[in-house]
Amino acid sequence: MRVRRLAILLFAIFALILAACGGGTAAPEDSTGATTDPATEESTDAAETPEEEAEPADSGDAPAENTEGRAPSTEGILTVSDQQQATWVRNFNPFTGDNRWPTQAGIYEPMFIYNIMAGEIEPWLATEWEWNDDNTVLTFTLREGVQWSDGEPFTANDVAYTFNAMKENEGLQGNGRAAITFLDSIAAVDDTTVQFTFSQVSTVSFYDIGHQMIVPEHIWSEIEDPITFLNENPVATGPFTEVTLFQDQVWQIEKNPNYWQEGKPYIQGLRQPAYPGNDQANLATINGENDLASNFIPSVEETYVSEDPENHHYWFPPINAPVMLYLNTKKAPFDDPNVRKAISMAFDRQQLATVAVYDYTIPSDATGLTGAHENWKNPEAIEAGTWTDFNVEEANRLLDEAGLERGGDGIRTLPDGTRMEYDINVVSGWTDWVSMNQIIAQSLTAVGIQATTRTYDFSAWFDQVQKGQFDMSMGWSNNGATPYQFYRGMMYMESAERPIGEANGDNWHRFGTEEADALLAEFASTSDLEEQRQIMNEIQMIFVENAPAIPLVPNVYWGEYNTSRFNNFPNEENPYVLLSSFAQPDRLILLTNIKPN
Repeated sequence: MRVRRLAILLFAIFALILAACGGGTAAPEDSTGATTDPATEESTDAAETPEEEAEPADSGDAPAENTEGRAPSTEGILTVSDQQQATWVRNFNPFTGDNRWPTQAGIYEPMFIYNIMAGEIEPWLATEWEWNDDNTVLTFTLREGVQWSDGEPFTANDVAYTFNAMKENEGLQGNGRAAITFLDSIAAVDDTTVQFTFSQVSTVSFYDIGHQMIVPEHIWSEIEDPITFLNENPVATGPFTEVTLFQDQVWQIEKNPNYWQEGKPYIQGLRQPAYPGNDQANLATINGENDLASNFIPSVEETYVSEDPENHHYWFPPINAPVMLYLNTKKAPFDDPNVRKAISMAFDRQQLATVAVYDYTIPSDATGLTGAHENWKNPEAIEAGTWTDFNVEEANRLLDEAGLERGGDGIRTLPDGTRMEYDINVVSGWTDWVSMNQIIAQSLTAVGIQATTRTYDFSAWFDQVQKGQFDMSMGWSNNGATPYQFYRGMMYMESAERPIGEANGDNWHRFGTEEADALLAEFASTSDLEEQRQIMNEIQMIFVENAPAIPLVPNVYWGEYNTSRFNNFPNEENPYVLLSSFAQPDRLILLTNIKPN
């Protein structure tokens, strides 16, 4: 009977996805895939303990020991569905983008955490911080008694080393990368004091610095090439550092034996099965195999909650930075703002929210700001941003004015005769994004553009989008305590000028203006809130005038949890932090507060 119910549920999921895609076949991580080679094939159009404890997902492989010979635990292991790939690569390098979850904010830790739900900063590896009178020196006081997982003491030298390494090597990625430009020096004053001296005042760099994951100097200073280093057995300060199992289809990490928060984490460790796509991950979650998931689930009440109403729960606040359609502004005709605006007007955002994302979110306006920054929105910019309205007639008028004439088959051509045929890249298995992609591709035919949904494995997609090797691509955007992080990622000149083929942490579309740079610098040079608001109003107008990238819908912080084995998950009634395991560094609060039943 159980097998039959699961078969029905699986059929329901695929039926819902097909409906969302207008009859097309969704390729098998949420924004969360392709049944063929994704690089070459396109897609066509707090609870009681139950009587029976859910068993962990079966990897299909026999248990294995890690390189130190420690057998993996079986009790208190939280099974998580987060990253989705067909097979795992053992990479725990916090300076690269394609590392295993939770390398950032789980294995490695920052100095503080801006808790998005609480709207406040929580001290972490640092306990205090202060600016000097002219905002040119930022001093952090570090927590005493913290050790690395190998027993070595954590000191200010580790913090200084981390930032100096990033300063000396532009290839090292991380939250602190955005602050490096403004820093003159980083120095350890004593074991618990580190000072950041600025060559240019940047008060907003406070968040970038505070959120940077810190690595141990005694390990990383010996690494010949920190960019290619896989860091297979990480030494860190985080709650989970001991890799006790790593196979192609499943891996497991357990408690840091020297963790500084006494009694935490409450759980023994984390286990991650490999899922090639969102459909497989969702079936395992519905089946009770996953304790925590951060995936898009169609009709979540019917497909997930109803399966076990006592234990199956979710929380989907739509306050993340928006999902974006990126057009490569280094390529014609996407270097023309009116072409970008025309493409934006060619599809219906309400359809994206309703059909592809099941009304879990709402359409974006032209500022790109979400509910997390409602108090920053400029009403004049919203009113001026008509290019997020669904208006095919106006879209065609703008494209005609741009000299992009239609051929006999209705497809427009560039002045040199090149047909306007493009792939829209997306991660295979992120089914809500794939569905949005397909709706957009189909809609563009009405304005004479032939677009094809092209799915890629996450690693391949991420490599292309970072290097600017795409025409059109879907992607995420930056969230932060203020809108500064979002707009800096959209319009910063330094990142815009990075050559195609060289990885960019953000600004994948490579757009920048000197006017936006000047205003961003002005915003960062003051701590006066009213002055910052006035500057941000101007920045929003520049974004609306130029349409550097196209906001679609606010991204949702997906989160599903199963209380049959664990409890104390955050939810709408107890929103102590975001439930989503994607939210970092917030997830450190999550992972150190979940408890076994």
